[in-house]
Amino acid sequence: MDDLYREVIIEHYKNPSYRGKLVPHDISFADNNPLCGDHIQIDLRVNKDGVVTEAMFDGHGCAISQASADLLMEFVIGKPLGEVKLLNKQDILDMLGIDLGPVRLKCALLSLKVLKAGVYGLGEAGDDLVE
Repeated sequence: MDDLYREVIIEHYKNPSYRGKLVPHDISFADNNPLCGDHIQIDLRVNKDGVVTEAMFDGHGCAISQASADLLMEFVIGKPLGEVKLLNKQDILDMLGIDLGPVRLKCALLSLKVLKAGVYGLGEAGDDLVE
């Protein structure tokens, strides 16, 4: 089963559906993982009802960080911001479908950290946002 999930990760890394920038956007935030240099920027468009209508990411990094960002963008489209705020580490791990060690976990969670910092309107993304 891990092989199937690895293929999904590689596909989202090599051919991301949600890579790019939204101009204009309603929410935008960027951050990096200082341990490995991965960088993610997330842009969202939100309608008057607080529902994410478009989501894109940009940046660079390993297959895990880029695939998790693409999967996360796909997941949040159509979701109200209140539901986006409730996303957690386990949601990302479920999307990826494989076990990760501590270093790779930071890579996988970078997009969630950036997304939640943007949605909460924070000036700096904290690791406590992804627990």
